[in-house]
Amino acid sequence: MKDKQPPKSAVALHYDRKNAPHIAAKGHGELAEAIIALAEEHGVPLHQDKELSALLSQLELGDEIPRELYIAVAEVLAFAYMLTGKFPEGYQDKG
Repeated sequence: MKDKQPPKSAVALHYDRKNAPHIAAKGHGELAEAIIALAEEHGVPLHQDKELSALLSQLELGDEIPRELYIAVAEVLAFAYMLTGKFPEGYQDKG
């Protein structure tokens, strides 16, 4: 007998570097898999964080992320930018 796993979920954020990131897409099950596949197809970095995803999935499409989640989302965005080789203007690697 297979263990029944909860449906996969996904939340996509859009960030224009001027305003707070907002919810661009979200879904569970097949919709989540489609969101993930589309992100992979377009080279969008993926990050797994069940707790953050659960909080973000409670927001409506188009909603800006709340201030309480700024730090958590900023860390994810920074990670995504580093993976794609994008750095803020004036950034200097101190490593």
